[in-house]
Amino acid sequence: MIKDPNIGRKLANRYQLIELAGKGAMGQVYRAEDTLLGGVTVAVKFLSQMLLNNKMRDRFLREATICALLAEKSIHIVRVRDYGVDDNDIPYYVMEFLEGENLNEVIKQQSISLPRFLSITRQICLGLEPAHQGIVFNREPTQIIHRDIKPSNVLIVQDPTLGELVKILDFGIAKLIEANRDQTHSFMGTLAYCSPEQMEGKELDNRSDIYSLGIMMYEMLSGEMPIIPNTPSFGGWYKAHHNTPPRPLKQPVTPALKELILKCLAKDPNLRPQSVSEILQALEPLEQGQTQGSGPAQVALQKLDQPPAPSIEAICLQATWPKDKPKQKIVFPKLIRTSRGVLATLWAMLSAQDIANRQFSTRYNQFLFLTTPHPMLLWITVLHNREFGPRWLPCYLDLKTSLGQKLARQLGEAGSYRMLFFAVEDPHKCKHVMTSTIDPAQCQMLLNWANSSQGLSSSAQPQISKTMLKREFERLKPQILIKLEAVHTDFPSNISG
Repeated sequence: MIKDPNIGRKLANRYQLIELAGKGAMGQVYRAEDTLLGGVTVAVKFLSQMLLNNKMRDRFLREATICALLAEKSIHIVRVRDYGVDDNDIPYYVMEFLEGENLNEVIKQQSISLPRFLSITRQICLGLEPAHQGIVFNREPTQIIHRDIKPSNVLIVQDPTLGELVKILDFGIAKLIEANRDQTHSFMGTLAYCSPEQMEGKELDNRSDIYSLGIMMYEMLSGEMPIIPNTPSFGGWYKAHHNTPPRPLKQPVTPALKELILKCLAKDPNLRPQSVSEILQALEPLEQGQTQGSGPAQVALQKLDQPPAPSIEAICLQATWPKDKPKQKIVFPKLIRTSRGVLATLWAMLSAQDIANRQFSTRYNQFLFLTTPHPMLLWITVLHNREFGPRWLPCYLDLKTSLGQKLARQLGEAGSYRMLFFAVEDPHKCKHVMTSTIDPAQCQMLLNWANSSQGLSSSAQPQISKTMLKREFERLKPQILIKLEAVHTDFPSNISG
C-alpha cells in the first residue's frame, strides 16, 4: 500500500497533517493539528494538482477569501482560518475541523421530523442570507451566490452550547456577481439541484439558490426528489427542470409550508421568494406553531392570511434611544425582550455619515476578563474597512451585577449579538442593525466566566478593574489591526478573537 506523502508534513511551520479526511473535485482535505495553538484540530484543503493553472489558482484564492469574510457574518458558514502555498507551489487553506453528518446521510438514514426540518431549513437560510446580501470584496460590495446548494454541502454538527448546528460547506464554486466577467456564463453545479436558469448558463442571482433550497426542502420532508428526469443526462435534467412540475408532497404538513416549497420550486425566478429573508419570515410562524402546539396538526391551524411575526432586525429597527442615556457618541450593552426571547445587543450612537461608512465592514469581537480585584469583562467590537479604518466599540460588563451576568450568559448561549446604530443628528430611532457572530470557544469562555464570577469576591472598586482592562485593550489594538488589515491586503490568518 502506497503511503500518502502528505501524512506527517508540516505546513508553514505550523499545521501538522495527520490523516486524509476526504477528497473531491476541487482537491483533498486533511485533518491536521495547529501546533501554534497547542494542537487544535483543523482541516487543511489542497487544490487538486489536475486543476493547477492560473485561472484555478485565482478561483481557489477567491474561495478562501470569500469563506473567511462570510464566516464572520454567519455561524452557519464554515470558518476559514488561514491560507498559503506549500513547497510544491500548491495552494491550500485552513478551516475549522467539523465532525458531524452531512444532510445527505441524514436524509438517507431516517425521516426528518417537522420541528427538525424547520430548524435545519432556518439555519441554512441564516447562512445564505448574508451571502446574498453581500460582502465587501476588493473594496466593492459584492453579492455572492453558492451555485451548488445540495444536502452533501450541508453539515450538521453537535455544538456543546448551541445544540444541533448547521454549517454550509464549499463556497468554492460560489459565483461573484460582477460586471464584465468572462466566466459569468459558465455552467457549474449539481444537475439534480440546478435551477432552470443555471441549466441555461445564464447569469445567476440569489433566486437560483432558492430553487435549489426548494428541492432540498422537499427532499428533507419526503426522502424523495420533487422532479425525476427520463434519463439522468444533462438533457434529461434540462427538460425536467424546465417542463416537469413537482410531484405532490404527500407528507402531512400545513398548506402554508407546501405553498412555500412549491413557490421556491417555481420555474420562473420572478415567481419564487425574491430573498431568503422572505423564506425566514414564512418559517417563523411555523416554528412558533411547533413550539406552542403538540405537533404538525397544531401547525395546520395557522391561518394562511395571518401576518408573519416581525423579524429580529425589524424589532431592533423599531427601538428608540433610552431616555436615561445622553444623546452623544457613546456605546453601551442592553438586553432586549422579544417574542423570540431575550437578545443581547450593543447600542452605539455615531454620526450619520459614520454609520453609512460602516455598513460594509469586517466585524471583529473579543472578550477580556479579570477576576481580581473585581470580576469585570471587557467586550470589544471593531468595525473595519480599508477606506475608513477601524471604529472601536468597547464596553464593560460587571459580572457581580445581575445585568452583567445575564448579558454574558446570553452572549455565550446565543453565539451572536445585534449592534444597533443611532445617528447623533437624529437620535430617536435606530438607523441600522448589524449582526456579529462569536467564536464557539469564546462562547464557552463567556459561560465559564459568568459561572466562576458568582463565587468570587471583590477586593476593590470596579473602576480599578476597568482601568486595568483598558490598559490591556490599548496594548492589543495594534495586534487586532494587523489581523483586520490582513482581510483587505492578503488573507486573514485568524479574524476571530
